Amino acid sequence: MKLHKFLVFMLVFSLAVMTSKSVFAQDEQTEMTMEDWQKMMDEYTAKKDQLTIQLNSLNTEIDGLKKTNGEKDAALQKAESDLYAAVGSSKSGVADYRKEFEATEKMINSKSGNVADARKKFDMLKASKVRCLPEFWDRFNAMEKKLLDWEKPVEPPKSNKYTVVKGDCLYKIAAKKEIYNNGRMWPVLWDANKTVTLDPKAPKKTPTKITNPNLIYPGQQLVVPALTDKLKKDAMKMKNKWMKKRTKKTEGTDTKKDEKKDMKKDEKKDMKKDEKKDVKKDEKKDTKKDEKKDVKKDEKKDVKKDEKKDVKKDEKKDTKK
Repeated sequence: MKLHKFLVFMLVFSLAVMTSKSVFAQDEQTEMTMEDWQKMMDEYTAKKDQLTIQLNSLNTEIDGLKKTNGEKDAALQKAESDLYAAVGSSKSGVADYRKEFEATEKMINSKSGNVADARKKFDMLKASKVRCLPEFWDRFNAMEKKLLDWEKPVEPPKSNKYTVVKGDCLYKIAAKKEIYNNGRMWPVLWDANKTVTLDPKAPKKTPTKITNPNLIYPGQQLVVPALTDKLKKDAMKMKNKWMKKRTKKTEGTDTKKDEKKDMKKDEKKDMKKDEKKDVKKDEKKDTKKDEKKDVKKDEKKDVKKDEKKDVKKDEKKDTKK
């Protein structure tokens, strides 16, 4: 309605401008008579009346369009209400369903998260008749196909076999191009081959179990599983666990060695102490023996001296007699 009024206003304004220009032009050329002026005024009045009639017609048309538009809006709202009622929902309910639908659709299309969770969400959408609305129906069917493909069981990859030869180790085998071309994947081989079969040409008494990944023997037939992302992750975990165990063992052996060294050192110290003690004891004994010997010698000397004195005394007595 505003547009129509604006067009009519512009039309009247343009006519007014044109007439004013023509009047001014005529005034410049010749002076108008009363008859000419009245004639011109009549013409403009007639044009004004025609424009007024057109404006009224347009306004009537606008009112009719408004009425029709209102009726159509009401019909549309009724149709929507009837449609939502037919699927057992409402406008707000459909809006909530739309949010859940888009989130589930995104999850299934990108295969993100757990397929079991995706199935639960999809079944909730399927339980509602809202899925039958034109907005959702085609997308719902496409989503169901993708979910079924996602749920298909993955066939286990085929495994190859490898026979151990002299000089092999699990790291070297995993590093071979025809195996994994990556030595770090040796835990995959170890995990899959705790128990092995033997080649017919294998030496007698070849072990059929691998308890230590560093100990494998010629003639053992290893299963080589096809490498998957899960096996790669598990391999790194197993490798880290094995390295921790090894470091603990080495630390334990080192501590034992250190303890033995300390024991030996202590024993040597004790030996030296005992030797010193024995030496001191022996020295004391020797000194005591020597002292005893000296005492005895002195005693003997004294006895001899006394004897000599006595003998001399006796001799003197005899001479006197």
